[in-house]
Amino acid sequence: MTIPRFEFKADIGVDDAGLVTGIAWPFGSPDRVGDEIAPGAFQSARPPLPMLFAHDPSQPLGAWESIAETAKGLEVKGRLLVDDVTRAKEVRALVKSGAVRGLSIGFITKSAATRKGGGRTIKALELVEISLVTVPSHPGARVTNAKSAATAIALAAAINRAAAALKRQR
Repeated sequence: MTIPRFEFKADIGVDDAGLVTGIAWPFGSPDRVGDEIAPGAFQSARPPLPMLFAHDPSQPLGAWESIAETAKGLEVKGRLLVDDVTRAKEVRALVKSGAVRGLSIGFITKSAATRKGGGRTIKALELVEISLVTVPSHPGARVTNAKSAATAIALAAAINRAAAALKRQR
């Protein structure tokens, strides 16, 4: 029996209802191990597709409802089941805070060519899942359209520092 080798690669955003959008794989640049995925490689990908946390099959968070190749790369939209899955609500908070910013794809390679200088050009694959992750294999695979609390938190911290400085001056 041959056990398929799963590979994990991956810009993401989330709203209060759990809608997540992102670029699961950007075209035109390699990931951290030198692999590139060619346009057309995702042509067999069909939603719904599992949305996991950190490629852990015991942590399903929701489903990817839209998967489309564009000039930018593999654009995805899905829904975290924040009303039904406690971990999905927690991960939504992590994405909104900026602690979880990446997407990473799990796939089985169907066709690839080794490139001079290392890495592969993957021409065909079977997309198995897309995970929300802290550090994606592809530095360009990020949550997009995130409504982040990071700016508000930084502003509040600056206001608190200014207020404390004013109190010390009195």
